[in-house]
Amino acid sequence: MRGNGMTVTELADLLGVSAGVAEEWTEGRSVPEEAMREEIQSLSELHDGHGNFEESEEDLTESIGCPGWYHRPAYADGGRDFGNAAAFAFEADVEVLAREATQNSLDERLDLTRPVRVRYTLHELTGEALDRFREAIQWDRLLPHYEAAAAQDQKVGRVIDAGLREMREHDRLVLLRVDDFNASGLTGDDYETGRFAAVVRRQLDSHKSVDGAGGSYGLGKATLWATSRLGLVLMNSTLSEPHEGQTERRLIGRLDLPWREVDGTPWAGPAWFGRPDPRVDGADVARSWWADEESVERLHLVRESDEPGTSFLIVGAHDVASLADADSTAENEAGEDEESVHRMHKRLLQALGRNFWAAMTAGDGGQPLLEASVRTLRNGVEIIKEERVDPSTTQPSRTRALQAFLNGTTVERLTESGQVAMSTVPLAVPGLAGGKKRGEHKAVLLVTDADDADGRPNTVVAMRGNRMTVRTSRVPDLALGTNPFQAVLLVGHAAGADAPLADEAEAFLRTSEPPEHNKWGQTEELRMRYSPSAYRRIAALTRDTNRAVRALVTLPKPERRGATDRLRKRLAVSGRSTPRNAGGAGTPVLDELDARIDTDGSWCVTAEVKIPAGVEFVAVTPVAKLDVRSGPRPVVAWSELVGVRNCELVDGALRFEPGARKATFRGVTDASTHPVRASLTGLVVELRSDKEKK
Repeated sequence: MRGNGMTVTELADLLGVSAGVAEEWTEGRSVPEEAMREEIQSLSELHDGHGNFEESEEDLTESIGCPGWYHRPAYADGGRDFGNAAAFAFEADVEVLAREATQNSLDERLDLTRPVRVRYTLHELTGEALDRFREAIQWDRLLPHYEAAAAQDQKVGRVIDAGLREMREHDRLVLLRVDDFNASGLTGDDYETGRFAAVVRRQLDSHKSVDGAGGSYGLGKATLWATSRLGLVLMNSTLSEPHEGQTERRLIGRLDLPWREVDGTPWAGPAWFGRPDPRVDGADVARSWWADEESVERLHLVRESDEPGTSFLIVGAHDVASLADADSTAENEAGEDEESVHRMHKRLLQALGRNFWAAMTAGDGGQPLLEASVRTLRNGVEIIKEERVDPSTTQPSRTRALQAFLNGTTVERLTESGQVAMSTVPLAVPGLAGGKKRGEHKAVLLVTDADDADGRPNTVVAMRGNRMTVRTSRVPDLALGTNPFQAVLLVGHAAGADAPLADEAEAFLRTSEPPEHNKWGQTEELRMRYSPSAYRRIAALTRDTNRAVRALVTLPKPERRGATDRLRKRLAVSGRSTPRNAGGAGTPVLDELDARIDTDGSWCVTAEVKIPAGVEFVAVTPVAKLDVRSGPRPVVAWSELVGVRNCELVDGALRFEPGARKATFRGVTDASTHPVRASLTGLVVELRSDKEKK
């Protein structure tokens, strides 16, 4: 072509292929089949009298160049960026990363009949394995830029300096890879609007393809770079739509550094690991390239299948939260290195279970939206086996509630343990600014008995289309004696395919979420797109949800009032008439007591405690006694004792939340410790302080 002045289009016409395929061959991104090689060679001989395809290919590859680092030159007007501002919207926390990255994968689910599969791989490199990886990413070319950035006394520079120091002192580097499968992949042109450009080239470009998408700001991808102490992320994508005639092993790397000066030359900030683009004149610009299998393996970016999706490799991954939680006095330096990946592994599992349990839940015979797992390697050897997140283990009560909804087995009222009650809550969806009210959307409310593994009871977890947990809130003003419960609020598409105004509810709530997508409330976008008062619809949704929950969990009044009154006469709070016996003035005292006798002969007690204002009280221990006709009151053991509201059980004692004025706990006595049947006794409950127990 160079010798004869032939264009790519002319070559494509001669060979009977598309111009795009011919361009891949001429730019060295792919190699023709053997039969096509022979035809090209015959054309070469026809035009210039000689031709060796292998030699021409080498010359062409040399002219195009191998993958390398291409840094953005400093701005001509002297402007300087000392870091990517988008990265500061989130903490350098693997829990935040898991939430944002998994949400993005959910939003790009390809085949809606199957789950998107996400796998997190922690990989610790040391020694020779670390040296080979640094060689693959051309570390020697990067090091001067890192050193220049680390020498600057500013936030990003200090983070980079810490990352370099750890790698140098411990000869250790942690990689965190996020793989998704059955996802769209980084499709589209290197520069024009599309998924690739939105992730690799642009900021604040969300480019979501579905109405129920979780993300809307285009900031979530910044958590990938924020989690890297070196600001470096490599990507390998298998595309759902061919680009330049190919779909597999599309590679690119992006480095986010602050402005720096290296050998007298100023650089703006970001850099890309790719091949130089010969079509861009007068500038060093790197584009993605179609890598061979060996290069992908050296960069630790091998994907386990040809299923569409993307692998993001975070180089120098760290987790500020897990390091803060570590007890440094109990670990030596070597142990701390090893424990850090174990802590990160555990926190990733917890984050996935807490935020995406609903997306991983399916009804009978159905498929979940998501499957997620975590594994940990050291120098290619698995040190923690791959663990798949099981929602029925991480959130058993809430999973039971959602499954009942999906299976159509909910009830109107809770009458037995394990049941799931369902109700609907109205959401008045406003119209866009200046428009009319859209109408009423029916959100679905589910309530079931609480299990200890769910965490704090008496809460409502709310979500919309992709079933990621958006908001968790306590239900206030519960009636005394309410059994611990968990509630789930499904809004928008999560409320079902036939939910009225689901699209409109999705759009409304999406604009009411901050970049963290962890609540619904007033936002700038909400004010601009709807009205300054639109957020009041969310307050009304919260109020109506709490009211509906209370209606479902409040115990119905017993029909046999006389029998209940007789039972209440057999209950007593020790020290009610003599506050000193209840622990003295200024200490928590029992205020209300409600109980029933279970079928096994145990007393089931719900008690409310008054806590004086301004008093710092450590802990009290509830004690149950049987009120017998004669002799001392025998103390009986608790088979169950839990904090219900504003308190928790720690080492057998109740500890109250700071500032709380009232608290509720629930207990069940151990019938095997009763010297007399409960039906023949009364019950006395008292609070003992640590001092009184001694």
